[in-house]
Amino acid sequence: MAKKNNNEWIRMNSTADTGFFYVTRKNPRNTTGKLTLRKYDPVVRRHVEFKEGKIK
Repeated sequence: MAKKNNNEWIRMNSTADTGFFYVTRKNPRNTTGKLTLRKYDPVVRRHVEFKEGKIK
């Protein structure tokens, strides 16, 4: 029997308020808090912090 996939899709929104976002997966069992990552935002052409948001 196949294992159940516990990962859920999340949207990483840019804190530079450009509207740019990444979509990634997160396991809520292992990472219970909100995820924050420093990634590249091509609109402002620099690395900024991305925070977890909901997929609409």
